[in-house]
Order: sequence, then C-alpha cells, then structure tokens
Amino acid sequence: MSMYDVIILTDSRYLKDSDTNAYKHNVFYEDFILREQLAQLGLKTKRLAWDDTYFNWSDTKSVLFRSTWDYFDRFQEFSLWLEKVKKQTKLINSASIINWNLDKHYLADLKNRNVHITETFFIERMTKKSLQQLHEELGWGHTVLKPCVGGAARHTYELTSKNIKQHEQVFSELIAKESMMLQPFQYTVKTKGEVSYMVMNSKFTHAILKIAKEGDFRVQDDFGGTVHSYSANTQEIEFAENAVRACPELPLYARVDVIVDNTGKLAVSELELVEPELWFRFQPEAARELAKGIKFHLNI
Repeated sequence: MSMYDVIILTDSRYLKDSDTNAYKHNVFYEDFILREQLAQLGLKTKRLAWDDTYFNWSDTKSVLFRSTWDYFDRFQEFSLWLEKVKKQTKLINSASIINWNLDKHYLADLKNRNVHITETFFIERMTKKSLQQLHEELGWGHTVLKPCVGGAARHTYELTSKNIKQHEQVFSELIAKESMMLQPFQYTVKTKGEVSYMVMNSKFTHAILKIAKEGDFRVQDDFGGTVHSYSANTQEIEFAENAVRACPELPLYARVDVIVDNTGKLAVSELELVEPELWFRFQPEAARELAKGIKFHLNI
C-alpha cells in the first residue's frame, strides 16, 4: 500500500521557505496552499525535489509537478528520470502530455487544431542557414529567437537588423545542439503585457497579467517583470479553455499564456502543462479546484 497519495514536486532550491527571498517564499507558500487543500480532502502529501535520491517513488499514488524549474537545464537527466518514475507511480499531468508539452513544436499541433498561436517558424537542429538568411527568407525584420525546449527565458533574444550579427555565433552554437524557433516580435508584449489563464479540470479559475519592466520584453519576474490580478472577459476565457481542449488529452491543470498579436487577435504564446507557476496566492480557491480534480483522478 502506498504511503502517500500525492508527492508535490519541486527542485532543491525551493524546498525550504525563505524570510529574505520573496520569490522562494512565494513558491513555498503556494505549495503550502495546495497541500492544505489536499489535506482537507483527506489526501496524504509530501513535498520533495524531483531528483531526490532516497525516496521510493512507488511509495506514492501520484506525483504532481509544481516547481521543477531546473529541468530545462538538466533536460537529459530529467527525461531519464521521467521514463523511470512513470513506471512506478501516476504522473500529474501524465507522462504522455508532459513529453508533448516539453517541446514547443506543440504550438504547431495547436495551430492544426484551429487554435490561433503567435506566428512561429521552427528552425530544426543542425540547420546550416544563418539568422540573416532566415530573416531575409521570412521577410521578418524584428523577431524573438528562443529554444524549442526551455523555460525562464533561457537563450531568448530580441533580434533586429542592428544586433542580428552579434547573435550569429551563439545561434550557430545552439542550433548545432537543439531546435530553435523564430517569431515576429509582438509589440503589445511591451505595451499590454501577457495574460496567463489558469485552467483546472478544464475550467477557467483565474488570470494574471504579467508586465515586463521598462525597456525589456521578458515578462518573467526573473527579469524584473511584475504580476497583477486580471479580470478576464468571456471571450478570453473561452479562448483559453478551447486551447486546453485542443491538447492530445485533457490535463488536470494548465496555464495558457496569451498575448494580443500584431494583427489584433488573441494568440497563444505558450501552453504550460508541465510545471507552470499558477499563482494560487492570488486565488486560493483554484488550489481547491485542482485538489478536487486530483482526488477524483486517483479514485480516492
């Protein structure tokens, strides 16, 4: 018999609370909110780093990915761990949808399922063309370059005719190892920001507006971005829920990152199903909705 119902996964940097680091405190506090909701439903939980070497993963009915935010820096190690642990316990979200979502080629799948996405050109690994050649062929002058597997704005660059030559070297080094993606720069990111819509059990729960600091386009708080409560309208909620329904299977939790693109349309910039920040501190009721979904999913 399993000792635990749910292991909440983090990485070792966030195992302990912090009185001096607000970012670490928020991660710890939001997991605390979720643990409280799971406990109220009678579920036994524990919080561990995903790479814990002592825990027997078959001792829990499920593992819930929350803040495994070093996985993209240790991707090969994480992938091997994922393959091993999926045979020992149930993953939330599932292993199949995690593998689908880890690589941003999933955006092409969403587009094929009639979800409007940020215009994207995928540059496959070992491509020999330079950034200059790609921009000339696409007719794009102002773009964002980013990896197909990544997070926290890792190797994300804003490119223009003035700086493109400076990035040719780093691009040639990156494309030799991994696939990249190129997108036209979306100007509303600087003026309006990006909105994240949280969806639990296929239902919208709350939204957060992320705004980049002055002079930047990266909305992540790692780079000085700020987060604010956001009141979503009916059209936005329907758009976010439709994006989740377009997944190969329905996830228990999802975060849909949306911008208004250069054509004035709502567009999915990213669909986060692996370890997204969900901002439960803004809406604790959303944690209860997720907890209810987990309990139902585990047939407890």
